[in-house]
Order: sequence, then C-alpha cells, then structure tokens
Amino acid sequence: MSAKQPNAVCLIPARSGSKRLRDKNIALLGGHPLIAYTICAARQSGVFSRVIVSTDSDKYAAIAAHYGAEIPFLRPAEMAGDKSPDIEWIQHALAWLRDNGSAADAFSILRPTSPCRKAHTIKRAWDQFVRQEGVDSLRAVELCAQHPGKMWVVRGERMHPLMPMQDEGKAAPYHSTQYAALPKVYVQNASLEIAWTRVALDKGTIAGEVITPFLTENDEGLDVNSQYDWRLLEMMVADGSATLPGVDRAPIAL
Repeated sequence: MSAKQPNAVCLIPARSGSKRLRDKNIALLGGHPLIAYTICAARQSGVFSRVIVSTDSDKYAAIAAHYGAEIPFLRPAEMAGDKSPDIEWIQHALAWLRDNGSAADAFSILRPTSPCRKAHTIKRAWDQFVRQEGVDSLRAVELCAQHPGKMWVVRGERMHPLMPMQDEGKAAPYHSTQYAALPKVYVQNASLEIAWTRVALDKGTIAGEVITPFLTENDEGLDVNSQYDWRLLEMMVADGSATLPGVDRAPIAL
C-alpha cells in the first residue's frame, strides 16, 4: 500500500495596492485578468485540496471566485502594504485554515505575476518536493542572466568585486573570466514555492533552512512587475515564445 499523500493547499497572493504596475493582478491578458491563469493552473494541477486567494479587495475576490478560487476571508489591511512581509499573510491564511478545521500539511505560494506557469509545472514541482527527505521547502530558480561574478560594489571612487573568489588553481578572478567558465549561479523567480506548513507556523519562515531547487524551464519563470515586463510578455505570447495555461471559464466583465 502506498503512503498517504500529504494534503496541500494553494495560496495565491493578490493585494490591490501595486505601485509599479497598477492593478497588475487583474490586468487583462489574452481576454482574462492575469490572476485567472494562476487560479486555473492550480486547479487543473490536481495537487491541491483548496485553491485560496489572499486579497484585501472585494473586487479582486469577486474576480478570483469567478475563476474557481476560494476567498474564505479578506486579508487584513495591515498585512497588505507594499512593505508587508509575505510571512504575515501566509501565517494568517494557514492559521485561519487550522482554526477552521482545514489544516494543511503543506502549502504552495503561486503568484499571479507568473502567468506562464502551467498545471504540469506545478505537478512536476510537487512530485519533486514529496520525493525529498528532510527538506523544509522547494523554491523555483533559473540560471541568472547577469552573473554576480561580473558585478561590483562601488564605495566612493573605488569599486570592489561582489564575488572576489576565484577557482582554486586559476589565476584569473571571476570578473576577468569568460562567462562559460564561471560557476553556475541560480536566481530565484516568482513562479512557485512549496513548504511544509509547520515551517511557516512553528518557525516563522517561508523557506526554512533546507531548500530543494526547482529548475523552471522556458517561459515557466517569467515574472511581470513593470510596464516593460508586460509589453515583453504580450509580445512573447503573440509570437508563441510564451504560452498561457488554458482557462476553463468565460471571460469576466470588468
């Protein structure tokens, strides 16, 4: 008999006070608000017992409900500022579930600003997470485009390499090394995170200490936070270099 699968809940953050790209979570892309693609991918993945949107906005809540998400509570205003740490609203959501008889073993954060993450992306990440022993969390990463070995810290009229190390036995520091010869460095993206609920509620952290990397592929890690990002995504969707998850609901009238 196979071991019982842990119960996982999807948490989608959608506060209404975005400044860099106003109302980005509900901006229309391909006929649907941006958040629709994350909700639908989460539902279609088959991973989650519940797909919950944490928002401070009644309007956002109505849109999320149209596309099949649950909004059992509104996020308190003090947890919805542009400097509010993620752990606050995550603990709020997980504690609400626990206190209302729906405690989850694990949770995944799926941000609406990564609309190209597909249902199979989520399933691939979940399968990797549950195979691991002794991990606190999983986080999506990709190879960095700008290598930190070529970056500098400027202090007055002098600058110093951000990564002063060099490979053993080689004379050239990283800033004078060909890109292909540099060690691989990965940067996190906003595509997805998965963690055990105990990590957030008991340790007060999202990631914990032992993290397994989930390597996103192709367009899975695209993140939209500015007008430039938005225009780039629109062009990539138009020319087929990026694709969006299928949406199984009629477009909502905004």
